[in-house]
Amino acid sequence: TLLIIDPGAEAARLITEIDKTGAVPQAILLTHTHYDHIGAVDQLRAYYDIPVYVSPLEQDWLSDPQKNLSGRHPDLGAITARPAEELLEMKDYRIGGLSFHVVPTPGHSIGSVSFIFDSFVVAGDALFKGSIGRTDLPTGNLEQLLESIQSQLFVLPNQMAVYPGHGEPTTIEIEKRTNPFFNQ
Repeated sequence: TLLIIDPGAEAARLITEIDKTGAVPQAILLTHTHYDHIGAVDQLRAYYDIPVYVSPLEQDWLSDPQKNLSGRHPDLGAITARPAEELLEMKDYRIGGLSFHVVPTPGHSIGSVSFIFDSFVVAGDALFKGSIGRTDLPTGNLEQLLESIQSQLFVLPNQMAVYPGHGEPTTIEIEKRTNPFFNQ
């Protein structure tokens, strides 16, 4: 069983790598809907015939280049995706044998969520190794992001791995101890 999270681009390469595993994707999960996290959604959804899960707060961003920010980058062209089949609730899910919990982590964007699995969390653009997500974009809010991280992520076990939307993985413990946004 495989879940695809935030397929930002390079659909053909992703399909090649996924098919090499022999696993069958069951769904596409989106931590948020900025263009760099949704660019390959429609191609993967069509190829694997799987549903897309998104926060209801950002459902309409999928088809709106201004909201998903691709409209700010004329060199990219408009990046859009069809509406999602499923609206995420903040609850436990079991999809294709994989269990996870969805928590709200707004601040980078209003509908940002994180996916908590048994031994790791996919934090999207909320928490990075040694940093946090941008808050200078529409619906971004620094205070809200810091509160989201403290109340939703820093309460997780210290040894839990954190897979951010960009960059290297880290752990909850390392970020609590060394992240400059929380250690001033």
